[in-house]
Amino acid sequence: MKIDRLVLGEFETNCYILRSSEQATDCLIIDTGLDVRPLMEFLENHKANPIAMVLTHGHIDHIAGVEELRAKYPAIKVYIHKADADLLANSVSNLSFMTGDSFSTDEADHLVNEPDIIEKAGIKLQVIHTAGHTPGGICLYAEQEGVVFVGDTLFADSVGRTDFPGGDMRRLIDNIKDKLLILPDATTVYPGHGPQTTIGREKTHNPFLH
Repeated sequence: MKIDRLVLGEFETNCYILRSSEQATDCLIIDTGLDVRPLMEFLENHKANPIAMVLTHGHIDHIAGVEELRAKYPAIKVYIHKADADLLANSVSNLSFMTGDSFSTDEADHLVNEPDIIEKAGIKLQVIHTAGHTPGGICLYAEQEGVVFVGDTLFADSVGRTDFPGGDMRRLIDNIKDKLLILPDATTVYPGHGPQTTIGREKTHNPFLH
């Protein structure tokens, strides 16, 4: 798996572009930032064809690029957990009102739930439901490659905020411990913000998990 990371928008959201190999043109996108232009430029420069876009949750800094991507790539399919589906059209729940703008977009093409498998562009991702940051927050695990994309569930030495509508710290911590920390220690963790880490490192060093 070829993983490219772009840090997008003022909230410095990690956007991941996944391809089955360096030579592959079809790709799968995980999340967008508030400013989708660098992603559009990346896709054009690499002559990449986005088949699917998976949203780890429905906050504005992860969904703001959906409309522009759909406009340029009409065949792209959008995936989100069913519990966050309404955030795509609700500017209060998706927090876009905090940016001074109001964002809404059409409903997702596919609503997912654990333990669904998303298999697109030669990429296979297992859906892990880790509610807490939002009710429908998900992580995406590629077992064969030993990587997990965790959105705003888990960060290096931290965890996602739970002071937004629908947040629940106890639920978040329980889900991290029960569903993520059981993955192999060597699993690389790609979060929604900040640097990558590993499951083993977070088990040992993350102060929120002790």
